[in-house]
Amino acid sequence: VQLQASGGGLVQVGGSHRLSCAASGFSLDEFAIFWFRQAPGKEREGVLCLSSTNHNRYYADSVKGRFTIFRDNAKTTVYLQMNSLKPEDTAIYYCARGSRWDCSSEEVDLWGQGTLVTVSS
Repeated sequence: VQLQASGGGLVQVGGSHRLSCAASGFSLDEFAIFWFRQAPGKEREGVLCLSSTNHNRYYADSVKGRFTIFRDNAKTTVYLQMNSLKPEDTAIYYCARGSRWDCSSEEVDLWGQGTLVTVSS
């Protein structure tokens, strides 16, 4: 049972980028998946969540209208699409499995490794 996050890199201000979170050993039909991030010198914060029923919930107001979360039809990978990137989006991004099927709580029980996104001009 694991989550594998990937896709980090260096992105220009205003650009777009997509992160992937591949799930194995469990079904995305049973658990919500979260994206968290931790910027340098800051605490980790929740960004977005996708429930097992494919409903999303924003946890970070700063990304509304710019970031979206979705999964593939095979229901094995959850993506974080990031548009109009800003320097303050620079962070290590983590995907995590929620302890519930929905996004009502940020409680998680499985973490993927982080992937660094650096937004630079």
